[in-house]
Order: sequence, then C-alpha cells, then structure tokens
Amino acid sequence: MKEKILAIITTKRDLVGGGSPIFVTENEKELIERAFLLEKILDAMVHKLNESTYIIVKH
Repeated sequence: MKEKILAIITTKRDLVGGGSPIFVTENEKELIERAFLLEKILDAMVHKLNESTYIIVKH
C-alpha cells in the first residue's frame, strides 16, 4: 500500500493547501485533540509538521 495523507489539521489555514481535507482549529489544545481523534477514527498515524500543523498519514 502506498502512503497517503488523509487529513491536515492546522491553526494557520493560510500555510497549508492541497487535495486532502483541512481541519482548522482555534488553538493548540484543539489542534492536538482533533489530530489524535482523527488518527483513531481513520486508523492511521499522526505526524507533527510544526507547532501549528499535524498531518494524518495512512501507511
């Protein structure tokens, strides 16, 4: 199976783009909660790109 980005979670919408769904959060607490919830729901892995952005990747 080829790796695929399933979702992007960020607090800074203007810094991300692409073909994956983008979830914008209000603060870091919500960012982390949403990232790890989506990780479980999508049965994938969460990866932190920087302080404002996480991605969910299916490996």
